[in-house]
Amino acid sequence: MQQQDEVAARVRQVIDAAGVSAREFARRIVIDPSKLSRSLNGTRRFTAAELARIADIGAVDVGWLLGSAAGAAADTDAAGLTAAGAAVTASPVRSPSAPRPPVPSPEGGRPLQIVRETVRLIAERGFHAVRVADIAAACHTSTAAIHYHFPGRDELLEAAVRWCMDEDTRRRADATAGTRHAGDELRLLIELQTPRTEQQRRQWCVWLDLWAEAARSTTVGRLHVEYYRQWRGTVADVIRRGVEQGVFRPVDADGAALALTALIDGLASQVLATEPGGQDDGVPGTGAQAMHDALTAHVDACLTAPTAD
Repeated sequence: MQQQDEVAARVRQVIDAAGVSAREFARRIVIDPSKLSRSLNGTRRFTAAELARIADIGAVDVGWLLGSAAGAAADTDAAGLTAAGAAVTASPVRSPSAPRPPVPSPEGGRPLQIVRETVRLIAERGFHAVRVADIAAACHTSTAAIHYHFPGRDELLEAAVRWCMDEDTRRRADATAGTRHAGDELRLLIELQTPRTEQQRRQWCVWLDLWAEAARSTTVGRLHVEYYRQWRGTVADVIRRGVEQGVFRPVDADGAALALTALIDGLASQVLATEPGGQDDGVPGTGAQAMHDALTAHVDACLTAPTAD
């Protein structure tokens, strides 16, 4: 336990030196902020891959984080550290006496770059068509470096899902910040979910691929449930506030949120299937604008409170 506390203290030093919040640091090493918090509080151990990513972001040695290179197996998942070390003979774990040479780091650090490129490639090709070699080429690095940060495909997929969840949540928060009228906020959320731009289409392509993976993977399935719980909760809160403001009818907010988010998912999948390259492809009523119109019509018909004549 003492060594675990010492590791947490060193990680705190890295976070302080980075000059960012713990949440932002969690985003950069691509783990859930609650996991980082539990590890810093001593109720959860850092995994070998997480320590590798922390070392990369902080430009320190894993051995220093652990107190000594020899202490690695005692305080981390020994099997994971062995696998990571075996995969990265070009980037061995250095002792504190061998400082890391200065290497230009991508914005946000190498782990975040790997995840971003993974998400881009998933959107273009689908998860199972993306090889580690493809990701390495996109990042201008080696496959060994990819395995150093993410020893297995499962861990890389989980990191990609978490990053997509975090980005989606951040975009919603930024777009609706300062919006007080619940009706305006709900329409902003609908606009954000309508795949008009290339970025929105790419995000939806990733979600569709992850939905299929969630049916096969327990880990991704749990993340899928967590994300939709948060997303439906956001929509329900807006509807509930709209009822209080007199903007919406007195409806069951949770039920209305479930219906609206399901409608968004169904319409978005049709738009992506019939609107390649941003065109309606000759199928009337299936484009992004048709989706947006259908969603706003649903809100007007089922939620918006009637106005007095």
